[in-house]
Amino acid sequence: MPTELPEELDRAVTQVRDAIAFVERRAINRTDVVKRIFCALLTREHVLLQARTGVGKSLLANQVFAMFDGARIFHVQASKEQQPDTYFGALDLEELKKGRIVHNTEGSLVESEFGFIDEIFDANDYTLRALLTCLNERKMVRGVQSMAAAIHTVIAATNYVRVTEVTEAVLDRFLYKAVIDPDREPFFMYRISQQFVMHRGQVAKPETRMPFSALKRISNVIRGHDPVVTVHVPPEYVFFANLVLRHYEALLRRARRQKESGGPDFYISPRTQAKALDAMRAVAVMNRRLTVTIDDVSKLKLMLCTAGVREEHEIWDRAFDSLRNHYAASQAFEQLHTLLELQDVIDRVRLEPALLAQPIAELASTKVRRTLAEWAKSKLGMEHDEARHNQKLLTAYLDAFEPLTDEIRLLKARLADEIVHLFKVDEPWS
Repeated sequence: MPTELPEELDRAVTQVRDAIAFVERRAINRTDVVKRIFCALLTREHVLLQARTGVGKSLLANQVFAMFDGARIFHVQASKEQQPDTYFGALDLEELKKGRIVHNTEGSLVESEFGFIDEIFDANDYTLRALLTCLNERKMVRGVQSMAAAIHTVIAATNYVRVTEVTEAVLDRFLYKAVIDPDREPFFMYRISQQFVMHRGQVAKPETRMPFSALKRISNVIRGHDPVVTVHVPPEYVFFANLVLRHYEALLRRARRQKESGGPDFYISPRTQAKALDAMRAVAVMNRRLTVTIDDVSKLKLMLCTAGVREEHEIWDRAFDSLRNHYAASQAFEQLHTLLELQDVIDRVRLEPALLAQPIAELASTKVRRTLAEWAKSKLGMEHDEARHNQKLLTAYLDAFEPLTDEIRLLKARLADEIVHLFKVDEPWS
Protein backbone atom coordinates (compact mmCIF):
# COMPACT_ATOMS: atom_id res chain seq x y z
CA MET A 1 0.00 0.00 0.00
CA PRO A 2 1.61 3.33 -1.09
CA THR A 3 2.12 5.84 1.71
CA GLU A 4 3.33 8.87 -0.24
CA LEU A 5 1.19 11.12 -2.42
CA PRO A 6 1.67 10.90 -6.19
CA GLU A 7 3.47 13.93 -7.61
CA GLU A 8 0.39 15.57 -9.14
CA LEU A 9 -1.57 15.13 -5.90
CA ASP A 10 1.31 16.51 -3.84
CA ARG A 11 1.35 19.52 -6.16
CA ALA A 12 -2.40 20.00 -5.62
CA VAL A 13 -1.91 19.90 -1.84
CA THR A 14 0.72 22.64 -2.16
CA GLN A 15 -1.70 24.73 -4.23
CA VAL A 16 -4.45 24.34 -1.61
CA ARG A 17 -2.05 25.26 1.19
CA ASP A 18 -0.91 28.34 -0.74
CA ALA A 19 -4.53 29.35 -1.33
CA ILE A 20 -5.33 28.98 2.38
CA ALA A 21 -2.32 31.13 3.31
CA PHE A 22 -3.37 33.82 0.80
CA VAL A 23 -6.96 33.98 2.08
CA GLU A 24 -5.76 34.03 5.71
CA ARG A 25 -3.62 37.10 4.93
CA ARG A 26 -6.66 38.76 3.36
CA ALA A 27 -9.16 37.73 6.06
CA ILE A 28 -7.51 38.92 9.28
CA ASN A 29 -7.90 36.70 12.35
CA ARG A 30 -10.16 34.24 10.51
CA THR A 31 -7.83 31.21 10.40
CA ASP A 32 -10.36 28.88 12.03
CA VAL A 33 -13.09 29.91 9.58
CA VAL A 34 -10.81 29.70 6.53
CA LYS A 35 -9.70 26.17 7.45
CA ARG A 36 -13.33 25.06 7.67
CA ILE A 37 -14.16 26.56 4.29
CA PHE A 38 -11.26 24.79 2.62
CA CYS A 39 -12.06 21.52 4.38
CA ALA A 40 -15.56 21.87 2.94
CA LEU A 41 -14.06 22.44 -0.52
CA LEU A 42 -11.86 19.36 -0.14
CA THR A 43 -14.78 17.16 0.93
CA ARG A 44 -17.33 18.75 -1.43
CA GLU A 45 -19.51 19.98 1.40
CA HIS A 46 -21.19 23.30 2.24
CA VAL A 47 -20.46 26.11 4.71
CA LEU A 48 -22.72 28.35 6.79
CA LEU A 49 -21.33 31.68 8.01
CA GLN A 50 -23.31 33.44 10.72
CA ALA A 51 -22.37 37.03 11.60
CA ARG A 52 -23.81 40.48 12.00
CA THR A 53 -23.96 42.89 9.07
CA GLY A 54 -20.67 44.34 7.84
CA VAL A 55 -18.33 41.64 9.13
CA GLY A 56 -17.29 40.59 5.62
CA LYS A 57 -19.07 37.29 5.02
CA SER A 58 -19.58 37.84 1.30
CA LEU A 59 -16.06 39.21 0.85
CA LEU A 60 -14.61 36.10 2.49
CA ALA A 61 -16.66 33.78 0.27
CA ASN A 62 -15.74 35.69 -2.89
CA GLN A 63 -12.07 35.72 -1.91
CA VAL A 64 -12.11 31.93 -1.51
CA PHE A 65 -13.84 31.43 -4.87
CA ALA A 66 -11.34 33.79 -6.52
CA MET A 67 -8.54 31.33 -5.70
CA PHE A 68 -9.81 28.86 -8.33
CA ASP A 69 -9.79 28.99 -12.10
CA GLY A 70 -12.40 27.31 -14.26
CA ALA A 71 -15.36 27.21 -11.86
CA ARG A 72 -18.72 28.87 -12.46
CA ILE A 73 -20.06 30.93 -9.53
CA PHE A 74 -23.69 31.61 -8.64
CA HIS A 75 -24.61 34.54 -6.37
CA VAL A 76 -28.02 35.33 -4.89
CA GLN A 77 -29.50 37.46 -2.11
CA ALA A 78 -32.31 35.42 -0.55
CA SER A 79 -35.70 36.94 0.20
CA LYS A 80 -39.12 35.71 1.31
CA GLU A 81 -40.73 36.53 -2.05
CA GLN A 82 -38.40 34.33 -4.08
CA GLN A 83 -39.51 31.08 -5.66
CA PRO A 84 -37.33 28.08 -6.58
CA ASP A 85 -36.81 29.43 -10.11
CA THR A 86 -34.46 32.04 -8.58
CA TYR A 87 -32.05 29.16 -7.95
CA PHE A 88 -32.96 26.70 -10.68
CA GLY A 89 -33.58 29.08 -13.59
CA ALA A 90 -36.72 30.57 -15.12
CA LEU A 91 -39.61 28.32 -16.06
CA ASP A 92 -40.01 27.41 -19.72
CA LEU A 93 -43.36 29.07 -20.55
CA GLU A 94 -44.12 26.77 -23.47
CA GLU A 95 -43.64 23.71 -21.28
CA LEU A 96 -45.70 25.35 -18.53
CA LYS A 97 -48.61 25.73 -20.94
CA LYS A 98 -48.51 21.96 -21.33
CA GLY A 99 -48.64 21.57 -17.56
CA ARG A 100 -44.96 20.63 -17.25
CA ILE A 101 -42.53 22.32 -14.84
CA VAL A 102 -39.24 22.68 -16.72
CA HIS A 103 -36.51 25.14 -15.76
CA ASN A 104 -33.99 26.76 -18.07
CA THR A 105 -30.98 26.02 -15.87
CA GLU A 106 -28.37 28.00 -17.81
CA GLY A 107 -26.52 30.31 -15.41
CA SER A 108 -28.40 28.90 -12.39
CA LEU A 109 -27.11 27.26 -9.22
CA VAL A 110 -27.68 23.89 -10.91
CA GLU A 111 -24.99 24.57 -13.52
CA SER A 112 -22.51 26.28 -11.16
CA GLU A 113 -19.63 24.67 -9.26
CA PHE A 114 -19.66 27.32 -6.51
CA GLY A 115 -22.58 29.14 -4.98
CA PHE A 116 -23.02 31.98 -2.50
CA ILE A 117 -26.44 32.46 -0.88
CA ASP A 118 -26.62 35.62 1.21
CA GLU A 119 -29.15 35.77 4.08
CA ILE A 120 -30.26 32.22 3.38
CA PHE A 121 -32.87 32.16 6.16
CA ASP A 122 -34.71 35.06 4.57
CA ALA A 123 -35.82 32.52 1.95
CA ASN A 124 -39.24 30.94 2.51
CA ASP A 125 -39.55 27.32 3.61
CA TYR A 126 -40.97 26.22 0.25
CA THR A 127 -37.86 27.43 -1.56
CA LEU A 128 -35.52 26.03 1.07
CA ARG A 129 -37.20 22.64 0.83
CA ALA A 130 -36.72 22.68 -2.94
CA LEU A 131 -32.98 23.28 -2.39
CA LEU A 132 -32.43 20.24 -0.15
CA THR A 133 -32.01 17.62 -2.86
CA CYS A 134 -29.87 19.96 -4.92
CA LEU A 135 -27.50 20.60 -2.01
CA ASN A 136 -27.17 17.04 -0.79
CA GLU A 137 -27.74 14.70 -3.73
CA ARG A 138 -26.47 17.22 -6.32
CA LYS A 139 -29.65 16.71 -8.27
CA MET A 140 -32.47 19.00 -9.30
CA VAL A 141 -35.86 17.33 -9.23
CA ARG A 142 -38.76 19.62 -10.20
CA GLY A 143 -41.93 18.14 -11.61
CA VAL A 144 -40.96 15.93 -14.56
CA GLN A 145 -37.49 17.50 -14.79
CA SER A 146 -34.60 15.68 -13.17
CA MET A 147 -30.97 16.50 -13.86
CA ALA A 148 -27.58 16.32 -12.18
CA ALA A 149 -26.29 19.50 -10.56
CA ALA A 150 -22.70 20.66 -11.00
CA ILE A 151 -22.56 22.03 -7.44
CA HIS A 152 -19.27 21.45 -5.65
CA THR A 153 -19.60 23.76 -2.62
CA VAL A 154 -22.12 26.38 -1.52
CA ILE A 155 -21.29 29.03 1.07
CA ALA A 156 -24.35 30.53 2.74
CA ALA A 157 -24.38 33.58 5.00
CA THR A 158 -26.90 34.72 7.58
CA ASN A 159 -27.39 37.29 10.31
CA TYR A 160 -29.59 34.88 12.28
CA VAL A 161 -30.74 31.27 12.41
CA ARG A 162 -34.44 30.55 11.94
CA VAL A 163 -35.42 27.16 13.37
CA THR A 164 -38.20 25.15 11.71
CA GLU A 165 -38.45 21.54 10.55
CA VAL A 166 -37.31 22.64 7.11
CA THR A 167 -34.43 24.84 8.25
CA GLU A 168 -33.19 22.06 10.55
CA ALA A 169 -32.83 19.88 7.46
CA VAL A 170 -31.09 22.75 5.63
CA LEU A 171 -28.66 23.20 8.52
CA ASP A 172 -27.77 19.51 8.33
CA ARG A 173 -26.69 20.03 4.70
CA PHE A 174 -24.20 22.68 5.85
CA LEU A 175 -21.70 20.47 7.67
CA TYR A 176 -19.20 23.28 8.27
CA LYS A 177 -20.36 26.22 10.35
CA ALA A 178 -18.83 29.40 11.74
CA VAL A 179 -20.01 32.23 13.96
CA ILE A 180 -17.98 35.34 13.15
CA ASP A 181 -17.84 38.09 15.74
CA PRO A 182 -16.52 41.58 14.91
CA ASP A 183 -12.93 42.09 16.04
CA ARG A 184 -12.55 44.63 18.83
CA GLU A 185 -8.90 44.05 19.67
CA PRO A 186 -6.89 47.11 18.50
CA PHE A 187 -4.19 45.04 16.77
CA PHE A 188 -6.67 43.15 14.59
CA MET A 189 -8.68 46.32 13.93
CA TYR A 190 -5.46 47.93 12.69
CA ARG A 191 -4.66 44.95 10.44
CA ILE A 192 -8.19 45.00 9.00
CA SER A 193 -7.83 48.73 8.28
CA GLN A 194 -4.57 48.01 6.47
CA GLN A 195 -6.28 45.45 4.24
CA PHE A 196 -9.14 47.86 3.53
CA VAL A 197 -6.78 50.63 2.49
CA MET A 198 -4.88 48.20 0.26
CA HIS A 199 -7.88 46.60 -1.45
CA ARG A 200 -10.75 49.04 -0.74
CA GLY A 201 -12.97 46.18 0.41
CA GLN A 202 -12.56 44.29 -2.86
CA VAL A 203 -11.33 40.78 -3.56
CA ALA A 204 -7.52 40.59 -3.72
CA LYS A 205 -6.23 39.10 -6.96
CA PRO A 206 -3.90 36.14 -6.30
CA GLU A 207 -0.72 35.80 -8.35
CA THR A 208 -1.72 32.28 -9.36
CA ARG A 209 -5.03 30.47 -9.24
CA MET A 210 -5.55 26.78 -8.63
CA PRO A 211 -7.30 24.98 -11.50
CA PHE A 212 -10.71 23.79 -10.39
CA SER A 213 -9.91 20.45 -12.03
CA ALA A 214 -7.05 20.00 -9.51
CA LEU A 215 -9.43 20.70 -6.62
CA LYS A 216 -11.89 18.21 -8.06
CA ARG A 217 -9.19 15.53 -8.35
CA ILE A 218 -8.01 15.93 -4.77
CA SER A 219 -11.64 15.98 -3.64
CA ASN A 220 -12.31 12.69 -5.46
CA VAL A 221 -9.32 11.10 -3.71
CA ILE A 222 -10.51 12.31 -0.31
CA ARG A 223 -14.07 11.09 -0.89
CA GLY A 224 -12.91 7.67 -2.09
CA HIS A 225 -13.95 8.17 -5.72
CA ASP A 226 -10.52 8.09 -7.34
CA PRO A 227 -9.71 4.90 -9.32
CA VAL A 228 -5.96 5.14 -8.65
CA VAL A 229 -5.25 6.67 -5.24
CA THR A 230 -6.83 5.45 -1.99
CA VAL A 231 -6.57 6.99 1.47
CA HIS A 232 -6.55 4.17 4.01
CA VAL A 233 -8.59 4.57 7.20
CA PRO A 234 -7.82 1.85 9.78
CA PRO A 235 -11.15 0.35 10.91
CA GLU A 236 -10.31 0.82 14.60
CA TYR A 237 -10.06 4.58 14.02
CA VAL A 238 -13.42 4.61 12.25
CA PHE A 239 -14.96 2.84 15.23
CA PHE A 240 -13.13 5.12 17.68
CA ALA A 241 -14.21 8.25 15.80
CA ASN A 242 -17.85 7.21 16.18
CA LEU A 243 -17.29 6.70 19.91
CA VAL A 244 -15.90 10.22 20.21
CA LEU A 245 -18.82 11.62 18.21
CA ARG A 246 -21.30 9.91 20.52
CA HIS A 247 -19.46 11.07 23.64
CA TYR A 248 -19.20 14.64 22.34
CA GLU A 249 -22.90 14.68 21.46
CA ALA A 250 -23.85 13.54 24.98
CA LEU A 251 -21.53 16.01 26.72
CA LEU A 252 -22.65 18.98 24.65
CA ARG A 253 -26.33 18.07 25.03
CA ARG A 254 -25.89 17.89 28.82
CA ALA A 255 -24.06 21.22 28.93
CA ARG A 256 -26.78 22.97 26.93
CA ARG A 257 -29.57 21.48 29.01
CA GLN A 258 -27.95 22.90 32.12
CA LYS A 259 -27.91 26.36 30.56
CA GLU A 260 -31.38 26.44 29.05
CA SER A 261 -34.49 24.29 28.87
CA GLY A 262 -37.05 23.85 26.15
CA GLY A 263 -34.66 24.16 23.18
CA PRO A 264 -33.97 21.39 20.67
CA ASP A 265 -31.46 18.74 21.68
CA PHE A 266 -28.04 18.85 20.05
CA TYR A 267 -28.00 16.09 17.45
CA ILE A 268 -25.37 14.62 15.12
CA SER A 269 -27.22 13.05 12.21
CA PRO A 270 -26.21 9.71 10.64
CA ARG A 271 -25.41 11.72 7.47
CA THR A 272 -22.91 13.86 9.37
CA GLN A 273 -21.49 10.81 11.13
CA ALA A 274 -20.89 9.01 7.84
CA LYS A 275 -19.19 12.06 6.31
CA ALA A 276 -16.72 12.26 9.17
CA LEU A 277 -14.66 9.75 7.17
CA ASP A 278 -14.13 12.33 4.43
CA ALA A 279 -13.00 14.94 6.94
CA MET A 280 -10.39 12.57 8.40
CA ARG A 281 -9.11 11.70 4.94
CA ALA A 282 -8.90 15.39 4.07
CA VAL A 283 -6.71 16.08 7.11
CA ALA A 284 -4.44 13.15 6.22
CA VAL A 285 -4.03 14.25 2.59
CA MET A 286 -3.36 17.87 3.56
CA ASN A 287 -0.58 16.52 5.76
CA ARG A 288 0.70 14.61 2.70
CA ARG A 289 -0.29 11.16 3.97
CA LEU A 290 -2.36 8.35 2.48
CA THR A 291 -3.17 6.79 5.85
CA VAL A 292 -5.36 8.28 8.58
CA THR A 293 -3.84 8.43 12.07
CA ILE A 294 -5.41 8.81 15.50
CA ASP A 295 -4.47 12.50 15.49
CA ASP A 296 -6.63 13.01 12.41
CA VAL A 297 -9.64 11.90 14.46
CA SER A 298 -9.01 14.83 16.81
CA LYS A 299 -9.31 17.23 13.84
CA LEU A 300 -12.93 16.21 13.29
CA LYS A 301 -13.80 19.28 15.31
CA LEU A 302 -13.28 21.20 12.05
CA MET A 303 -16.55 19.65 10.92
CA LEU A 304 -18.38 19.05 14.18
CA CYS A 305 -17.60 22.25 16.11
CA THR A 306 -18.74 25.70 15.07
CA ALA A 307 -15.86 28.10 14.52
CA GLY A 308 -16.14 30.90 17.04
CA VAL A 309 -18.06 28.86 19.66
CA ARG A 310 -15.47 28.07 22.33
CA GLU A 311 -17.75 25.79 24.36
CA GLU A 312 -18.04 23.29 21.50
CA HIS A 313 -14.26 23.12 21.00
CA GLU A 314 -13.59 22.65 24.71
CA ILE A 315 -16.14 19.85 24.99
CA TRP A 316 -14.81 18.15 21.86
CA ASP A 317 -11.25 18.22 23.22
CA ARG A 318 -12.47 16.78 26.51
CA ALA A 319 -14.39 13.99 24.76
CA PHE A 320 -11.49 13.07 22.49
CA ASP A 321 -8.73 13.26 25.13
CA SER A 322 -10.61 11.19 27.71
CA LEU A 323 -11.41 8.38 25.27
CA ARG A 324 -8.00 8.41 23.63
CA ASN A 325 -6.20 8.20 26.98
CA HIS A 326 -8.45 5.36 28.10
CA TYR A 327 -8.01 3.33 24.91
CA ALA A 328 -4.27 3.94 24.64
CA ALA A 329 -3.59 3.08 28.28
CA SER A 330 -5.60 -0.16 28.14
CA GLN A 331 -4.32 -1.22 24.70
CA ALA A 332 -7.93 -1.38 23.58
CA PHE A 333 -7.02 -0.31 20.02
CA GLU A 334 -5.43 -3.75 19.50
CA GLN A 335 -8.66 -5.44 20.52
CA LEU A 336 -10.67 -3.17 18.26
CA HIS A 337 -8.43 -4.00 15.32
CA THR A 338 -8.79 -7.75 15.90
CA LEU A 339 -12.56 -7.78 16.32
CA LEU A 340 -13.20 -5.45 13.39
CA GLU A 341 -11.01 -7.59 11.15
CA LEU A 342 -13.07 -10.61 12.18
CA GLN A 343 -16.19 -8.66 11.27
CA ASP A 344 -14.68 -7.99 7.85
CA VAL A 345 -13.98 -11.72 7.39
CA ILE A 346 -17.58 -12.57 8.34
CA ASP A 347 -18.89 -10.00 5.83
CA ARG A 348 -16.73 -11.51 3.07
CA VAL A 349 -17.95 -15.02 3.85
CA ARG A 350 -21.55 -13.86 3.87
CA LEU A 351 -21.10 -12.47 0.35
CA GLU A 352 -19.19 -15.56 -0.82
CA PRO A 353 -20.27 -18.63 1.23
CA ALA A 354 -17.80 -20.88 -0.66
CA LEU A 355 -15.04 -19.30 1.42
CA LEU A 356 -16.20 -21.40 4.38
CA ALA A 357 -14.42 -24.31 2.75
CA GLN A 358 -11.15 -22.63 3.76
CA PRO A 359 -9.75 -22.25 7.28
CA ILE A 360 -11.36 -18.98 8.28
CA ALA A 361 -8.18 -17.71 9.91
CA GLU A 362 -6.50 -17.63 6.50
CA LEU A 363 -9.03 -15.07 5.25
CA ALA A 364 -7.74 -12.47 7.70
CA SER A 365 -4.58 -10.36 7.58
CA THR A 366 -1.25 -11.84 8.63
CA LYS A 367 -1.47 -10.40 12.12
CA VAL A 368 -4.98 -11.66 12.87
CA ARG A 369 -4.36 -14.96 11.04
CA ARG A 370 -1.37 -15.69 13.27
CA THR A 371 -3.35 -14.77 16.38
CA LEU A 372 -6.20 -17.10 15.50
CA ALA A 373 -3.94 -19.98 14.42
CA GLU A 374 -1.77 -19.80 17.52
CA TRP A 375 -4.78 -19.45 19.78
CA ALA A 376 -6.51 -22.46 18.17
CA LYS A 377 -3.44 -24.65 18.66
CA SER A 378 -2.72 -23.64 22.26
CA LYS A 379 -6.30 -23.42 23.55
CA LEU A 380 -8.26 -25.92 21.47
CA GLY A 381 -5.50 -28.29 20.42
CA MET A 382 -6.49 -27.72 16.79
CA GLU A 383 -3.74 -28.10 14.18
CA HIS A 384 -3.74 -26.13 10.94
CA ASP A 385 -5.77 -28.66 8.94
CA GLU A 386 -8.30 -28.91 11.75
CA ALA A 387 -8.96 -25.22 11.57
CA ARG A 388 -11.68 -25.93 9.02
CA HIS A 389 -13.99 -26.21 12.01
CA ASN A 390 -14.63 -22.53 11.57
CA GLN A 391 -17.66 -22.11 13.77
CA LYS A 392 -16.01 -23.90 16.68
CA LEU A 393 -12.90 -21.78 16.27
CA LEU A 394 -14.64 -18.43 16.08
CA THR A 395 -17.14 -19.16 18.85
CA ALA A 396 -14.49 -20.42 21.26
CA TYR A 397 -12.16 -17.55 20.37
CA LEU A 398 -14.84 -14.96 21.14
CA ASP A 399 -15.90 -16.74 24.34
CA ALA A 400 -12.33 -16.48 25.62
CA PHE A 401 -11.94 -12.86 24.50
CA GLU A 402 -11.75 -10.46 27.49
CA PRO A 403 -12.92 -6.98 26.41
CA LEU A 404 -11.08 -4.01 27.88
CA THR A 405 -13.92 -1.47 27.54
CA ASP A 406 -17.71 -1.45 27.58
CA GLU A 407 -17.82 -0.57 23.88
CA ILE A 408 -15.62 -3.54 22.98
CA ARG A 409 -17.79 -5.79 25.17
CA LEU A 410 -20.83 -4.72 23.12
CA LEU A 411 -18.89 -5.23 19.89
CA LYS A 412 -17.99 -8.76 21.01
CA ALA A 413 -21.67 -9.54 21.66
CA ARG A 414 -22.64 -8.25 18.21
CA LEU A 415 -19.95 -10.42 16.60
CA ALA A 416 -21.20 -13.47 18.48
CA ASP A 417 -24.66 -12.86 16.98
CA GLU A 418 -23.10 -12.47 13.53
CA ILE A 419 -21.33 -15.84 13.86
CA VAL A 420 -24.56 -17.58 14.88
CA HIS A 421 -26.35 -16.17 11.81
CA LEU A 422 -23.41 -16.98 9.52
CA PHE A 423 -23.46 -20.70 10.32
CA LYS A 424 -27.18 -21.03 10.87
CA VAL A 425 -28.87 -23.67 8.71
CA ASP A 426 -31.54 -22.18 6.46
CA GLU A 427 -34.95 -22.32 8.09
CA PRO A 428 -38.40 -21.66 6.57
CA TRP A 429 -39.91 -18.29 7.32
CA SER A 430 -42.24 -18.22 10.25
